[in-house]
Amino acid sequence: MERNSQSSQGYKLESQIREAYGRVVYTFTCHNKIVQRLLSLNNNIKVCQIVLSALTTGSFFAIIVSSEVIASVMGAVFSVALLILNAYTYNFNMVETAQAHQQASDALWKIREEYVSLLTDFDLLEVSEIMEQRDDLQNRTAEIYAQSPRTDYKSYKEAQKALKTDEEQTFSEKEIDVMLPNSIRRENRK
Repeated sequence: MERNSQSSQGYKLESQIREAYGRVVYTFTCHNKIVQRLLSLNNNIKVCQIVLSALTTGSFFAIIVSSEVIASVMGAVFSVALLILNAYTYNFNMVETAQAHQQASDALWKIREEYVSLLTDFDLLEVSEIMEQRDDLQNRTAEIYAQSPRTDYKSYKEAQKALKTDEEQTFSEKEIDVMLPNSIRRENRK
């Protein structure tokens, strides 16, 4: 079957697989961005809780020692701020949510790598084999999506920047060579 002309079935099949690969890479990256954002937010909240607890305790200790009115007002303000922060975190478990996104990302990593393998083997496989593998990947991807938390617009924009501008999921030949042992570097084959 002709696979090079844009009107050929092989070209259309390859295009569909490439597009599916791109969508998986974007979703994989979105989940990673959400994980980073949630864990960072969780850490910041924990630090704020510790600081507010210390300030509240210090303020009330100052009341006992000096009976200052300003210390009691400050203690009350810090205490209310801590209460608000604790109430915010009570119904939203960021670590658990981040773990769910990480599980989705891990599952999508495997799918992403299988798409790369399918595209690498494309010219070696029969059309029926390609279609079978494509269908299997689509079904497994749909299962992962159905079991995963949704990504959001902010993570999409972060993924878009990471993939298009920062080239986060790509390596140059030289970068890959540096990571490999000397004996299998492409640079040494020349």
